Amino acid sequence: MSIAIITGSNGLVGAEATNFFCDKGFDVFGIDNNLRNFFFGRDGSTIWIKKKLKKRNKKYKHFKIDIRNYAGLEKIFKKYNKNISIIIHCAAQPSHDYGKQYPFLDFHVNATGTLNLLELTKKFCPVAPFIFMSTNKVYGDNPNNLKIIEKKKRWELNNNDPYFKGIDEKFSIDHSIHSFFGVSKSYADLIVQEYGKNIGLKTVSFRGGCITGPNHSGAKLHGFLSFLVKKSLKEKKYTLIGYKGKQVRDNIHSFDLVNCFWEFFKNPKYGEVYNIGGGRFSNCSIIEALDLVEEYSNIKIKRKILKTPRTGDHIWYVTNLKKFKRDYPKWIQKYNTKKIIEELINTSI
Repeated sequence: MSIAIITGSNGLVGAEATNFFCDKGFDVFGIDNNLRNFFFGRDGSTIWIKKKLKKRNKKYKHFKIDIRNYAGLEKIFKKYNKNISIIIHCAAQPSHDYGKQYPFLDFHVNATGTLNLLELTKKFCPVAPFIFMSTNKVYGDNPNNLKIIEKKKRWELNNNDPYFKGIDEKFSIDHSIHSFFGVSKSYADLIVQEYGKNIGLKTVSFRGGCITGPNHSGAKLHGFLSFLVKKSLKEKKYTLIGYKGKQVRDNIHSFDLVNCFWEFFKNPKYGEVYNIGGGRFSNCSIIEALDLVEEYSNIKIKRKILKTPRTGDHIWYVTNLKKFKRDYPKWIQKYNTKKIIEELINTSI
């Protein structure tokens, strides 16, 4: 028996990873307690994904356990110990707004939950690679200090700017506003690295940009592209928050991301970190995303722009993928933003 433990298995990335590793012949143990329903209500509930996973995958087993519950997690790790071949940690409190509203819950889920999983990995299956889904919010709002220029439909950098190809792993995480979510994920990101460098576990932190795909339960405060497409098609209107709607996001499809996991699993490293996202291959402003929705759906969307941005929001963020592509040259991106939005529309109609 070769077991893949996937936390947040009913979320966007976790569900994609579940299907992928089941298809590879793994027994997948999914750990998910649908905490998103508490934060985002019915729009954010992942019960529908759990049903899909169970129907599709005979090798999927679901555990409704909170990752803050060390004793509950320990029962699984202790029972299956060396049969556990990989841990993919996607579970999180993912909202900037709710992180500020519920700081203790935010920290305990994102930080303590990660520490629980690392300790159990060290204790029961220390050879198994540990993959952590981090976030580009570890950089806080430092990207907003770049020399950003305004164009017709987006904020951008000059072609000769040293960061034009994207933000790399050497970018500073200090002296910035992170949001409470960004801080708790930063702790988790760093402790994952520490268990690799200091303890000797095979760990990696993937600092993701905007991750999306058809399994995303997009809600107002989480799931940018999924929510944008769903709300635009349903209500034929959309509110853009701050920066004239020209803020740039890079977008990576969950399929492309999970293939990064697979490449790391085949050739793991110790305490590694990678910025991962759409990069120059797949990015757009909010305005450009709405333009694409109109183009592919033939629906005119009424737009309202609010002047005040969200605290810590990025004006421009594009991932530099050079390091990951250097270490894993066989990885190839398949989905650009146009293809992602077209798929989201087709699965929403």
